[in-house]
Order: sequence, then structure tokens, then C-alpha cells
Amino acid sequence: MATPPTGHARAYRASDEALELSEFFAPQRTSAVELPDPEVFLRNLTRGVLEVFAGVREVDQLARWLTEDPFRKLVTRTNLATRARSARGVPAVRPVHQILSVRYSAPTDGVVEGTVIVQIPTRVRAVAARLEGMDGRWRATSLALL
Repeated sequence: MATPPTGHARAYRASDEALELSEFFAPQRTSAVELPDPEVFLRNLTRGVLEVFAGVREVDQLARWLTEDPFRKLVTRTNLATRARSARGVPAVRPVHQILSVRYSAPTDGVVEGTVIVQIPTRVRAVAARLEGMDGRWRATSLALL
């Protein structure tokens, strides 16, 4: 068995085949015609976010609906809300809310930017989200509770 000569190192070059393979397994964009109505997704996402902040739903249940960045921000904000409830001694209670309106527009194919206006007992809140079609379903790439 021959050993490689000293002083020589193998250089790895990414082949076209390896690049094609990684692109194949990366999230695939999906056209809007292949996706369900975004209004239903926006309503369900809003309900889920409000329940997570109220402490009656686990944040992990929303992981499949969000990309990494909004999920991390949601986890951070949820932890702060949990600590605030604990410090005040307030138990987690299912939120009572009414969705007043859902508005959205599509700036490009497979992308929806929407706002959901929600009436909760103490005030009116808005949830803004950017949805992108990935792997045949909507995923939120940006999320803000205002």
C-alpha cells in the first residue's frame, strides 16, 4: 500500500454534481398557484402566536410554520412573556380575541405580505407577517406582533 508523498495535500473542489445535490435538498420555492389561500394561514398563525404569548401553547408547535429567524425571535419574546407572568404571579390563560380584519398583498409570485388586526380585551393589536411559499406550503419569513 502506497502512502502519499509528504508535502502534498489533496484539494477538494466542489463539483457541479455536489452543488446540484445541495440545491435539490434546500428549501424549494413554490408558486402561489400551488399554495392554499394565505388568509387561512395568516389567521391560524395569528391565533398560534397569541396562544404562545399567553402561555397556553408551546412555541415548538409553530416551528414548522416559521423560518429560523422569526422562530428565534418568537422564542425570545415568549421567554420574556413567561418570566413577566411568573414575576407577577399571573397564570397562563387562553386568550380571548376576535380577528377584526385580514389584509394581504402579493408583491411577487409565491410571496405574501399580510396584516391581521386582532381585538383582545384590553386593546387592539396587529400581527404583520411575510409569507413565502416553500416546499409546497406557506412559511413565515418575518413576523411582528405590534
